[in-house]
Amino acid sequence: MKKTGYLYDDRFLLHDTGPYHPETPDRLIAINMGLERENLLPLLVPIKAVFPDMKWIERVHDPDYIQRFESMCCTGMTCFDYEDNQMCGQTFEIAKLAVGGILEAVRLVMEGQIDNAFCAVRPPGHHAEPGQAMGFCYFNNIAVAAVYLREQWGLKRIGIMDFDVHHGNGTQKIFENDPSVFYYSIHEHPSFAFPGTGRHFEKGSGDGLGYTRNYPVLPGQGDKEYLEILQNDFLPLFNEFAPEFVLVSAGFDAHVDDDMSDICVTTEGFNTIMQSIVEIANRHSGGRIVSILEGGYSLRRLPELAANHVSILLK
Repeated sequence: MKKTGYLYDDRFLLHDTGPYHPETPDRLIAINMGLERENLLPLLVPIKAVFPDMKWIERVHDPDYIQRFESMCCTGMTCFDYEDNQMCGQTFEIAKLAVGGILEAVRLVMEGQIDNAFCAVRPPGHHAEPGQAMGFCYFNNIAVAAVYLREQWGLKRIGIMDFDVHHGNGTQKIFENDPSVFYYSIHEHPSFAFPGTGRHFEKGSGDGLGYTRNYPVLPGQGDKEYLEILQNDFLPLFNEFAPEFVLVSAGFDAHVDDDMSDICVTTEGFNTIMQSIVEIANRHSGGRIVSILEGGYSLRRLPELAANHVSILLK
């Protein structure tokens, strides 16, 4: 059994998005419930969130954006940039904690104290662009982790697999010119017209051309189509890239019972996705994976999906 870290902190629940918002603290409560119900918590190495050195966030986000985000939280604004980015006075600090906890998870993996980790964090991050909050996301958690791996640990090939049902426009934008980060995304398109990016022809630019890969799937598709994509596209590309570390944008909103999409992936389908990612990591990066929560809004399904996800990391 592998040593799997689990990043969770009660302070993540303090990010208040108001009534009726899908990105609710109940999501993390449901995930914890699933891990507890399957007796997984005693098997995990707890990781507590810490505040990061701001230089890592500043490597991804514009200084004026960071200042604007902090200022709007301090002055009591309840939304940021777009109406769906609901927040409270503590959101800026909680967003920093999420980043800091993820960097701590990465550090523990790189030092060999744990083999891999699952980070149950709020707010999510993959839609956040350098100067703009989008899609419930404020700081791009996974992008900061990739920059940290590259600059603090000297890694030259970092793979990001994003299976959230919405395209990670922010992550793509941050790394589209960067050949050291391979960004791969499977997502619904069109998906409620959000975010409207991630088409087949978006493959990066400049030195990063070819290191972005998007695989949009049509509404109504599910396990069969995802399995074909994994076998025929994702696995060959990542085997060729041979990542030294694998980061995962783990969004569970492509599930057939999740109202945030029209994709029909089953629980077994999600297991197959994660098993494919672990296969890549075991082959090329010594099993080094840090998986970071993005979407997933079915409170009925999140407990089992998270429990299965963690169980696969433990094997």
